[in-house]
Amino acid sequence: MLKRINWKAIFKGFAWLVCLAGMVVLMSFIDAKKQSVKCAKIEILIPGADNFIEIEEIDAILKQNQGDLIGRNLEGINLHEIEKSIAANPYIGFVKVYADMNGTVYVEVRQRQPVLRILNAGGQDYYVDSDGLKMPVSPNFTANVLVATGNILEGFNGRVDTLMTANAKDLYKAALFIKQDTLWDAQVEQLYINDKNDIEMVPRVGNQRIILGNAKDIDVKMANLLAFYKQAMPKVGWNAYRTINLKYVNQIVCEKRDSTSIKKLEKPLIPDSVTQQRQVIDNVVKATIQDEINKAKQISTEEKKKEENKENVAPVPAKIDAKKAERTADKNKASKSVEKDGEKKATTTKTEQKQTTNKEKPATKEKQGTKTNR
Repeated sequence: MLKRINWKAIFKGFAWLVCLAGMVVLMSFIDAKKQSVKCAKIEILIPGADNFIEIEEIDAILKQNQGDLIGRNLEGINLHEIEKSIAANPYIGFVKVYADMNGTVYVEVRQRQPVLRILNAGGQDYYVDSDGLKMPVSPNFTANVLVATGNILEGFNGRVDTLMTANAKDLYKAALFIKQDTLWDAQVEQLYINDKNDIEMVPRVGNQRIILGNAKDIDVKMANLLAFYKQAMPKVGWNAYRTINLKYVNQIVCEKRDSTSIKKLEKPLIPDSVTQQRQVIDNVVKATIQDEINKAKQISTEEKKKEENKENVAPVPAKIDAKKAERTADKNKASKSVEKDGEKKATTTKTEQKQTTNKEKPATKEKQGTKTNR
């Protein structure tokens, strides 16, 4: 009999009973502590770069719905009602409100992310978020998204609502696809609904109308457009075509421009690059000239300092130098006197030699004379 008893099932059931009893005890402790814990502060968290709603506005909603929360018991604060009041704001997509045992009330808010801005035929202006819901334009913040204009009949009553018309749904699908691709997000600047209810894309690079038609098979159409950009545009140029039609499956129909209209659309970019290069060169030249000027100033200051140091040091050994100068002067005088004596002696010897030569000359003449008489 004992072997037939399923002891594993009994142990599992007993463990579940213990866990449930523990949970009940913990909840009773929490409820008891809630009665004594008071709200000390409120933490409002709004992640994301878009600021359709500010922290001050959420704080104002809290005060309007529940009054001042700080200092009140947590048990007396209706967190569910706070969530409802904040979620009623058209710029908020998700909100979560909870409290901890330290008396802090947390309010986590996720804003709606717009992907398209529509200006319909009636002049109404509104956003379409990532979930395909309409939302109003904010006076505090302008989102950097695609703009759709033209023959758009989708209206807006000021409240968060779904899209009704086929054109508006196609615009939403096209904008969502373009936003997810970095290349097309940079290339496509605007969407337009023409008189035939076709979607046209206005590119940033190139002066042509890209006719998309509807949003059906948009991934195939945009892949064909990318292949056309890679193969045809480098050969003919970005301004060669007036329209690029992607409506038809697996083919692209283009309308070409005249040569005169292409020349008018072409804008030379050389002057801008030349001016930029000149500015860079001028800046480099100015920097080098300034460096040379600074170096010259440093050299001149160093030379001045050296001269000043020499002038300050030179007058100290003046007495010793005077004695040396007197000795050298005496030596010079003695050498000069010796030279004068030598010159006098040389002159006397020269005069004596001249006198002897003069005495010898008449004797020779007399001898010559006697020879002739004989």
